[in-house]
Amino acid sequence: MTVNSPLPDIYLSFFMFTTDMKPTDLDYRKTVVNHIKKLQEFGYSGFEFPIAPTFNQSFAQDVSNYQALRDYLDGQGLDKVKIATNVGATRTYDPTSSYPAQQQQGLKYLKSRVDITAALRGEILMGPIVLPYGVFPTTDFNEPIWSDRLQDLLVKRYHQAQPILNELGEYAVSKKVKLAIEPITHWETPGPNKLSQLMTFLEGVNSHQVGVVIDSAHETLDGDGPTIFQTQVAQLATQKRLHYIQVSPPDRGAVHTSWLPWQDFLKPVLKVYKGPIAIEIFNAIPAFVNSLRLSRRKFWIPEEDAPNSYPSAYDIAEAAIKKTQEELRKIINPN
Repeated sequence: MTVNSPLPDIYLSFFMFTTDMKPTDLDYRKTVVNHIKKLQEFGYSGFEFPIAPTFNQSFAQDVSNYQALRDYLDGQGLDKVKIATNVGATRTYDPTSSYPAQQQQGLKYLKSRVDITAALRGEILMGPIVLPYGVFPTTDFNEPIWSDRLQDLLVKRYHQAQPILNELGEYAVSKKVKLAIEPITHWETPGPNKLSQLMTFLEGVNSHQVGVVIDSAHETLDGDGPTIFQTQVAQLATQKRLHYIQVSPPDRGAVHTSWLPWQDFLKPVLKVYKGPIAIEIFNAIPAFVNSLRLSRRKFWIPEEDAPNSYPSAYDIAEAAIKKTQEELRKIINPN
């Protein structure tokens, strides 16, 4: 008799529905609960919550608001639900800034996001927390900076950010939260775009609480290919810096019909990684249609949109987890 090994926990990113969990909105809390309960039926055991930036600097209130959201979920019978957070550095809170006061504000802000993750009982904070997401450098005359000039500039900015991220990592240890930095493709943000660039950055960060999330979409678009990828994954595992994995297609849409190099991506990861795997789908919600230039139709959201003949967000989420589980079984339980 063959005993099958269990599959990893599979999370779904709430980017399917929103970029803001609206923790103080009592009606939206009910919507979150309804989404989670429906998605649990498909097999999702956890969820990735986007933590929207706040600019009032009332970070303690932010933490309290998310604690109230977690308490509400618990009260609705969802106390076993696992949560990771998705956080980004911003132009205001920039760890790479040349201005020490702004750097310290960036550190304070990111520490508060660690506190939010802990309040949600999460163990992983992931995202682009080095350079501000989507903010491309320009000259004093507002001319874009690209290629060699950009890479030379980034060396300086990475150097400025390394001690900030190290201090953040040391703080995160006390909260039992791992920091998983995401290398994001070049058409979304200036850097780090490649896993190799992020690994070089981490050489200047002593805290191994600071590691990486590897996203299949970005790796497919900006990675160095499957052979080098195997070496990189093994090296990150040896360093105890492989903190999180995301499955996402290059177009950030439907997973089950995407051209995704499943086995080349998953095999090296599953050799060394035992944590959750998150499915990340960017729905055509208002926050994404312009920034990501989404031409595809929206996966209509139950409780929000009128039903139509096209797939709903639930349809796409169900198909995504089925396809992901199928590919995982080929490796974990090949017989």
